[in-house]
Amino acid sequence: MKSTYFYIITGGPGVGKTTLIEELNRQGFRTVPEDARRIIKEQIDLGEDGLPWKDKEKYAELMYRAAIQRYEQVLHDLDSRDCFFDRGLLDTICYMRMQNIAISTSILDQVANYRYAKSVFILPPWQEIYHTDEERKQDWKEAEFTFQQMKETYIAFGYDVIELPKTSVRERVTFILNYIAKNRDEDQY
Repeated sequence: MKSTYFYIITGGPGVGKTTLIEELNRQGFRTVPEDARRIIKEQIDLGEDGLPWKDKEKYAELMYRAAIQRYEQVLHDLDSRDCFFDRGLLDTICYMRMQNIAISTSILDQVANYRYAKSVFILPPWQEIYHTDEERKQDWKEAEFTFQQMKETYIAFGYDVIELPKTSVRERVTFILNYIAKNRDEDQY
């Protein structure tokens, strides 16, 4: 029987994660969108302060809860296909570390129970496609720093971080699918 795997696509801001997830979805793969932009938009629309430039702890809590909720939804879905997540639970842990937000033992215990495929795909900083907007306010140096911190966080939690080439979205999809086909047996936790 074929196992279902939850694959993470991560990286710093503005590196093409969402575009890549959307392409995987167009090609018929099951995908889970990132929650950050949705949360930021909701917080702005509601006049709340759970924003990365206002109340970082509240924003981290909203992100953490959303990541667990998305994971649980996919886990209990009857769809047995592999799934690609635009960011995972460890992205929130990385954010918390970067902002010096305390991470409780219970959160770390929960993280250990929400496992993804061992191979995590990370998109490197790519200045030619990077831009800021209403929800993405990080400058280029912050984008580079975030990439490095994401990479270190996933490695620290025992994942194999696979850096994607700076190439077209279709070529990135092909890279991911070829990698999964060759390494599927090693991806199970």
